[in-house]
Amino acid sequence: MQPAETASTPDAEPHPETGSRSPGGLTPNGSGRGAADGGPTPSGPAPSGRSNGVRARSGTTGNGSADNGPGDGGTGGGDSAADGPNDRVDGDEPLLAARVHRPSDLLRLLVGVLCIAVVLAIAAFAHGTTTGLEEDITKGTGQAPDVFVKVAGLVSSIAVLLVPVAFAIERLIKRDGLRIADGVLAAVLAHGVTLATDLWVARAAPGTIQDALTRPQTGGGLTDPVHGYLAPVIAYMAAVGMARRPRWRFLLWTVILLDAFTMLVAGYTTPLSIILTILIGWTVAYGTLYTVGTPNVRPTGQTLLAGLRHVGFRPVSAMRAEAGVPETAEQGDRGRRYIVTLEEGSPLDVTVVDREQQAHGFFYRVWRRLTLRGFTTRRSIQSLRQALEQEALLAYAAIAAGANAPKLIATSELGPDAVMLVYEHRAGRPLDSLADAEVTDQVMRGCWEQVRALQSRRIAHRRLAGDALLVDRSGKVVITDLRGGEIAAGDLILRMDIAQLLTTLGLRVGAERAVAVALEVLGPDKVADCLPLLQPIALSRSTRATLRRLARERSQRQRDALLKASESAKQARLATSGAAGEGQAPTKADRKAARAEKQAEKRALEDALHGAREEDLLAQIRRQVLLIRPQAPVEPVRLERIRPRTLISLLAGAVAAYFLLSQIASVPLSSIRDASWGWVTAAAVFSALTYLAAAMSLLGFVPERVSARRTVVAQVAGSFVKIVAPAAVGGVALNTRFLQRSGIRPGLAVASVGASQLFGLGAHILLLLLFGYLTGTERSQGDLTPSRSVIAGLLTIAVLVLVVTAIPALRKFVSTRLRSLFAGVVPRMLDVLQRPGKLLTGIGGMLLLTAMFVLCLDASIRAFADGEQPLSYASLAVVFLAGNAIGSAAPTPGGVGAVEGALYGGLLLAGVPSEVAAPAVLLYRLLTLWLPVLPGWFSFNYLTRKGAL
Repeated sequence: MQPAETASTPDAEPHPETGSRSPGGLTPNGSGRGAADGGPTPSGPAPSGRSNGVRARSGTTGNGSADNGPGDGGTGGGDSAADGPNDRVDGDEPLLAARVHRPSDLLRLLVGVLCIAVVLAIAAFAHGTTTGLEEDITKGTGQAPDVFVKVAGLVSSIAVLLVPVAFAIERLIKRDGLRIADGVLAAVLAHGVTLATDLWVARAAPGTIQDALTRPQTGGGLTDPVHGYLAPVIAYMAAVGMARRPRWRFLLWTVILLDAFTMLVAGYTTPLSIILTILIGWTVAYGTLYTVGTPNVRPTGQTLLAGLRHVGFRPVSAMRAEAGVPETAEQGDRGRRYIVTLEEGSPLDVTVVDREQQAHGFFYRVWRRLTLRGFTTRRSIQSLRQALEQEALLAYAAIAAGANAPKLIATSELGPDAVMLVYEHRAGRPLDSLADAEVTDQVMRGCWEQVRALQSRRIAHRRLAGDALLVDRSGKVVITDLRGGEIAAGDLILRMDIAQLLTTLGLRVGAERAVAVALEVLGPDKVADCLPLLQPIALSRSTRATLRRLARERSQRQRDALLKASESAKQARLATSGAAGEGQAPTKADRKAARAEKQAEKRALEDALHGAREEDLLAQIRRQVLLIRPQAPVEPVRLERIRPRTLISLLAGAVAAYFLLSQIASVPLSSIRDASWGWVTAAAVFSALTYLAAAMSLLGFVPERVSARRTVVAQVAGSFVKIVAPAAVGGVALNTRFLQRSGIRPGLAVASVGASQLFGLGAHILLLLLFGYLTGTERSQGDLTPSRSVIAGLLTIAVLVLVVTAIPALRKFVSTRLRSLFAGVVPRMLDVLQRPGKLLTGIGGMLLLTAMFVLCLDASIRAFADGEQPLSYASLAVVFLAGNAIGSAAPTPGGVGAVEGALYGGLLLAGVPSEVAAPAVLLYRLLTLWLPVLPGWFSFNYLTRKGAL
């Protein structure tokens, strides 16, 4: 604990060094002026940050600043006579950051950037509208007296600079220098943005934008598109927080609008220029505030103690309930909680809610509100008054419903930026902090009784996680954290509460006990009704994170079991082969025994995978409920307003249309008109055959029987999936899903696709090296020495391998990934090797796939080269393989942009003329990527309707 000078007022001014509120009230010698109203403090400026503990003298509080807006003014000193100046009050508080980054500032920044983009778009594409608007304004203001315009212009141009200076002086007197520094920084940055915008409009902007933002001057030249002094003034005004001081705000906006009006009448600017100036200043201000952070004005423990005295309490000490616990995004908007000890009577639980905490998780709540259906009735950001009223209403309603909830005693504002709610203290430990053995059936029964009491009056809690349920020493459950709840909730919300508590308790004691106690208290019907809501999206954020962690742990255990079984089978095989005679030709009995060993190894791996597979918690809860109510509905309720599939389809269509039209526009129509349609038809046939080859390459690594026709349809559907995902991701996910829906177990489906991809990668590298070598021998006229490109590629690969093996962290990372990959692929390959026909089908499909793509590119080039081919097939194969590798590594859907650039550059380097390479690449991509999108969409929907995807 560090001694401080005075007790804080609820509305004291921020300290200039830390952004915290300065002490105000009685000084140690009883004087009535403190730092809040400009008086000196005995120890000078407070240290940066907030102290971990504060000792303060109790007494009357001083008057706050007169410009703090609504809620300002000091609290009265009703109990100061009883509290002598020598009585000490202890408050313990964790360190708070001196500056905070507010999501509201980021939101305003994004809105400002969007508005600037809209203004520039209007200036670029609505030239007639902007011109007509300027003419109307000029005609309407032309009747204004010239003397009035000149006087108003003189007064406003002087006042627009004097008002910010006067405000800065007033803030410096109140020791608020940090805000002034932020305002000056924002003004400087706004001036820089203004100069950059003026330069861009004058030299690089389209003519329509220049006409909309400038006017010709009589002496020649143009007016400034953005006013060099007005934008900095607006940025300064927004950054220093003048908007929260009504008198200063009204005065400055009056001066700004008068100045803009006089410049508009005098012909020195345009309407869009004024709007753009205001938007630039406003946007730069909030961008600056979000980047550097705003001074932290969150109320401290001293402010809380002064506020408690104001409502009639006599506090002795205040201790943060969450001291040492990091504030999460989900818990941040619940308020800071204090345990306050009084001079007489029981302690108090006090919750302080301020604007900064309300902004926690703002973007997450906005996303949930946009994507989920209308059960999210709470606004993304509530005012402090609304938050206070909602929590107070829910506290009273819960007690009236018979729930064991803390009693609300008092509420009050702590200045303009915070409120507090005072509850009676209920001692207890959160359910999350109890050991598993302490979560008895009695405790769970108490939890369900609280939920039953709330739901009897249609009250939803919405946050029934372990930290919202307290267990006192007698074992009784107290339900807390009602702030996010709802009155008169619908059936969907009430069922979500049951699903949430089932999951919360199931995570602690298992599904069987959690369901048994819920059935005992609520009855089978209510529990069964929640099954359609038993899905991750309906649960709280922390619960979803826990379920994801458990899923990762289950997957890791399955991989470890599979690795162990694979290693055991390998050791057994080595032992058997070692016992056999060396150098002897294998007999028929030996071959039969080897096949039997492989079959036994396969069964052992399958048994290990089956034994390691664990059911997730939600599935266990469903199974337990269905034992009691077999007819209960289990089909999940659709909670999303926008399905991911619908959103992806819309984005895919927009992206496809944009890139297709842009690429078509870049090719002269004469090139398309002169194309050889015979070769175009041949290229289309080769492109169609690639889907048959892709199906062969997949089926060759699937020992089980799978429909060949549907496999080909699935590869056509992959042409649609490639548009919405990177090329190396979309096809793998679709093939895995297709095999699973075809009756193959998930682990085996993943292993089959992994084996196909692994062989494809190896074949791709070998073919690239082979054709690169052949290309080098061609250019050296029969010399068998490889080309420099091949040598450089091999040296690069060797260097990368050496780097990976030399760095322990990289070596461990790569070895772990390869081990987990081969753990599933190697057993699958053992199955494939027992069927040589399957292996030949897979390898043949890969080679045929590469050949068809190369022939398609060859025909595309011949279509624009009068049937001639300037390249050899070896060179053409190198160009295709390199472009395909770059497209697979590119993060864009279908490798858009990367593949086109690689193919075009490769053809140019190989000697193909530009007038042939550009349309050839466009035709090739049109046939292999864009035109198959529509058939792929139909195939995707067909397989989805048939349950094959």
